[in-house]
Amino acid sequence: ATQEPSPGPRMSSPASLIQPSDLVYLGAFRLPAARGTPDNVGWEWSNWASAMTYYPDGDPDGPDDGYPGSIFGVGHDQTQYVSEVGIPVPINSLGKNLDDLNTAETLQEFQDIRGDLFGDMEMPRVGLEYLLPQGEQTTGKLYFCWAPHLDEGATNPSHGWCEMDLSNPQPAGPWRIGDYWNYVTTDYIFAIPRAWADANTPGMYLATGRFRDGGQGGKGPSLFAYGPWNEGNPPAPSATLSATSLLLYGDAYEENSPAMNNYQDSDEWNGGAWLTAGDKSAVILVGTKGQGECWYGCSDGTVWPDEPPFPPECPERGWWSTGFVGQILFYNPADLAAVARGEMESSEPQPYATLGIDEYLYHVESGQQKHHVGAMAFDRERGLLYVFEPLADEDKSLVHGWRVEG
Repeated sequence: ATQEPSPGPRMSSPASLIQPSDLVYLGAFRLPAARGTPDNVGWEWSNWASAMTYYPDGDPDGPDDGYPGSIFGVGHDQTQYVSEVGIPVPINSLGKNLDDLNTAETLQEFQDIRGDLFGDMEMPRVGLEYLLPQGEQTTGKLYFCWAPHLDEGATNPSHGWCEMDLSNPQPAGPWRIGDYWNYVTTDYIFAIPRAWADANTPGMYLATGRFRDGGQGGKGPSLFAYGPWNEGNPPAPSATLSATSLLLYGDAYEENSPAMNNYQDSDEWNGGAWLTAGDKSAVILVGTKGQGECWYGCSDGTVWPDEPPFPPECPERGWWSTGFVGQILFYNPADLAAVARGEMESSEPQPYATLGIDEYLYHVESGQQKHHVGAMAFDRERGLLYVFEPLADEDKSLVHGWRVEG
């Protein structure tokens, strides 16, 4: 795998940081065929704007194969129902042969967990994370967020929680994340280790954020700590939750505003996890990184002008780069702690390393292909990291696994 060191402004001892070399690739497994829902007929797992979370108590009757628990994941982009699957042993097929891989078993069929909390959305972004009972809760919850791709300046209620029984989810919410734009709050969600949160963001054990292409939210991924159980069980609908900024770069509306190192407007960051392994830790984001030249227009290099005359329309008009790579960013938790304490600006933390992962993927067919990877989930007890690769098994995603070594 490709490793690219990128020192940040404030480094912990390297001995305390998880390095790219600590991630050991295990292999991949396939997702099951779906039975269909009222809105889809068997194609729910075909998705790239995905969300996933690890559930430690899932699949209690599963085999003793070293991969207990289950994964809750979001299906097709247009309906975004949620299903639960078991975790088979990942297989490292050197020839990348799908027939070599194990297939997950469906534990709960696809269901709509949102109830009537949200209306129709254009290209919605979604996040999921499980936590044990918090505050006055008596059951663990599945935390979620939803917001549309295009909604400039919106601070709409976006986050909520529901029960783990997908057939009776009892969703609560939605709630706002402070006064921040949905462009920076509403995509990925992952757990913050309790010891770190108790020291730096008391009572806030969830991290949420989003990257919006074009720098309309920030010129790099964003991250906020929050804990809705602190403000009610559940908080009132449309409540504005307290949130602590941990990472937020400048945006495209301000010239020369702070950016992530090597930032490009065409970047995608789709998922994250707060890794711990022994005494080591790292905050990681996974996505598809633009390389070389970057422009807004067509994939063939046509730059779209601000004023007429316009070139012929292209169906893929958007942000493009000369090439794209699947990549994991590594951030130093000490930097985020300094931001939470007000000792660093939220735009100061930089990745201390990156990890290229295309060599493990099955469906990278060209150097200019977007959407190499989707969401991410982490089994903290066993140090197992899971990542979606969209459209790698015909229309379905694959799930790739890594072991995080301490």
